[in-house]
Amino acid sequence: MLSKFLRIEKPPTMMFHRLCLFLPLLTLPLHGAVDFSHQIVPILKKHCAECHLGDKKKAGLSMNTRAELLEGSENGPVVVAGKPEVSSLIEVLVSTDKDTQMPPKGARLSAEEVELLRQWVKQGLVWEEGFTFGKAAYEPPLRPRQPSLPAPSSPERTHPIDRIVDAYLKEHQQRIPKRASAETLQRRLHMDLVGLLPGDTAETTQSLLKRDVDYAEHWLSFWNDLLRNDYVGTGYIDGGRKPITTWLYQSLVSNKPFDQFARELLAPTPESEGFIFGIKWRGNVNASQTREVQFAQSISQVFLGINMKCASCHDSFIDRWKLDEAYALAAVYAETPQEIFRCDKPTGRTAKAAWIFPEIGQVKGDTPQPERLAQLAALMTHRENGRFTRTIANRLWHRLMGRGIVHPVDAMHTEPWSADLLDHLATYLSDNGYDLKQLLLHIATSEAYQSETSTSPSEPDAAHYIYTGPIARRLTAEQFMDAVWSLTKTHPRSTHPSVLRGKPDPSAKVTAQWIWKSADAKAEADEAITFRKVVELEATPISASALITADNSYSLYVNNREIGNDDTIANVEVFPLNNAFKKGANVITVVVKNGGKKPNPAGLLFEARLKMPTGADLAVLSDQTWDWNPQLPQVEARAIKPIKGGWQSAAVVKNHAWGGAITLAANRAAGRMSTGGTEKPVRASLVVSDLLQRSLGRPNREQIVSVRPENLTTLEAIDLANGTILAELLKRGAETLSSSAVEPEQLVKAIYRQVFARQPSNDEVAAAMDILGDKPGAQNIEDMLWAVLLTPEFQFIR
Repeated sequence: MLSKFLRIEKPPTMMFHRLCLFLPLLTLPLHGAVDFSHQIVPILKKHCAECHLGDKKKAGLSMNTRAELLEGSENGPVVVAGKPEVSSLIEVLVSTDKDTQMPPKGARLSAEEVELLRQWVKQGLVWEEGFTFGKAAYEPPLRPRQPSLPAPSSPERTHPIDRIVDAYLKEHQQRIPKRASAETLQRRLHMDLVGLLPGDTAETTQSLLKRDVDYAEHWLSFWNDLLRNDYVGTGYIDGGRKPITTWLYQSLVSNKPFDQFARELLAPTPESEGFIFGIKWRGNVNASQTREVQFAQSISQVFLGINMKCASCHDSFIDRWKLDEAYALAAVYAETPQEIFRCDKPTGRTAKAAWIFPEIGQVKGDTPQPERLAQLAALMTHRENGRFTRTIANRLWHRLMGRGIVHPVDAMHTEPWSADLLDHLATYLSDNGYDLKQLLLHIATSEAYQSETSTSPSEPDAAHYIYTGPIARRLTAEQFMDAVWSLTKTHPRSTHPSVLRGKPDPSAKVTAQWIWKSADAKAEADEAITFRKVVELEATPISASALITADNSYSLYVNNREIGNDDTIANVEVFPLNNAFKKGANVITVVVKNGGKKPNPAGLLFEARLKMPTGADLAVLSDQTWDWNPQLPQVEARAIKPIKGGWQSAAVVKNHAWGGAITLAANRAAGRMSTGGTEKPVRASLVVSDLLQRSLGRPNREQIVSVRPENLTTLEAIDLANGTILAELLKRGAETLSSSAVEPEQLVKAIYRQVFARQPSNDEVAAAMDILGDKPGAQNIEDMLWAVLLTPEFQFIR
């Protein structure tokens, strides 16, 4: 039956074993996840508050926290997580016996409310971390704090992190974990810092962090998730969403200080404005999903670890934030008066732009929007805003150690398991120039990071968690794919067209020339003309990019397809053109329009660089070899119809006035048009997600994702056992490996060194040789690759 379900007629032995590994997981839920904050909390407040919430504990039952609910009443447990059929809570809600029915008086629960509670119990009593119906016991401090360091526990453990962690372990009667093996640590460092398999060469933490391109292309996934940036998806086609890929990549590859990084997102440039731009959903949307309210939600979650989604609809059920505070942030972004809506209903009140921590300053609500955003950016990154640095420090600790100091990472109102450690990391970041690489180095060089992994916590909630060491983490979708592609030599041929790879060259200079229809650059106000350059190529380029600006505006097309446009001369844009050119004739078309109210100079500056398969670099520069035309092309669906006839030779502008800041901006743009580094294999973070990556947990990024799913899903189990995409990659890899002249045992050792950074044991060699045989064919090698990929050692960072 299973083989028929998976469309397998006669699965081979290895396939059968792979499927058996995942049989317990093949159970699909019939209901969607219940929303605790918006569906369960209102029911409990409405029907249970009088007897069981706050300081009320009738019959010994308190529902203030999940733990108290599970403790039950004086008569024993009232609910069993995952088993509504044996939970008396559900039984009394539907009972018609007046002596046992609940609530004992007042309105009974509707059938819909009972079913919601039933599904909530069935799904394990999911509870918002840190939420209580009682009085909140913890309020995070705002200002930074430099904790005093305990004495070292031994001469070998003097690192500040170890001094704090060791004191914590002693206080909680936990042993100091042993150091991980050198091989385990090598793999952990490689996967954590650059996301790639270690191979044969051992590297230090410092040398890994100096691999700027590898670092950027690994951490790009983390920030794409957090800033909901992607290559395709809702809004990108119709202009309802704007990518920030170029800005984000260059920020990471240059290790931009985090305070500057945040300011450029909050008070953005045209390249970085897509984050606060949000998503313009089609049709009528809930008031809590307007762009202005999205702004409040996004900046609070990303930079402060605050959940403003609840407070965007009504005063929050889960923490102290109010509806008016959420709308105050929304009004900072709003360009028109922002009416406050409660539960999607207008209140008649208008929001006033304000910052939520007035202790360190305030936004001037009567200033223009760009000024308000700049003020907000300054307040967010203020030296006295300790919540800003604590939030990113906690995210990076979680990324490297498997669990945040505050858990979950978006619930920064929750008490940390070590306030001293969190404050130390936060102040270390600010004291070191907000250098994220330096903070990663600080964590990764501690004995705490370099310890053996501990078991996953048996008490996942923050209140009962005790730190015992780093926790093993599953590979992300991108890490998994990069590893598979590396092992099988099956990397994609090209990145998404929007990706401009490589590190900027600070010495680069623009070599293109300003052109117009005449050397004096004279143009009428609002005059528009078309430029054209035909480029003959002997082969399709490996990569390509172009810088462009114009006085006053331009629209750029390559082979009649729109690439981009801009209307500000100071913005020297760089566009990736990876898939724009082809073998043969290629036509670059630029429509340039002058501005002003009277005649004034106009011009175009364009420079493209192409990396050819031969390794040669080809430049395409604006100069006298271009043509111009007074006619404008007809535009349909972001494409143009070629102009026939009327072309004349363009002229290089002499004695132009476009110098100073514009030349500097053009030179910087030239430095970003790096073709270096493109010989590196394409990474998973640089391509559109496919079905396999989706099943492995890569999100669609229409919502902010700060933590990906930690548990294996049914879909993932099927794909890892018999997915078409993975099976084809391993088949191709096996065929490549089978054509080599490597002896079977040497092949086994080479794979183990590449994947695990260690030599295989004698037992592992023997097991692999049983699969391969004396003269392995492609099928034998494919079976061995499956066996390696399905080991926990491959799928986890340990």
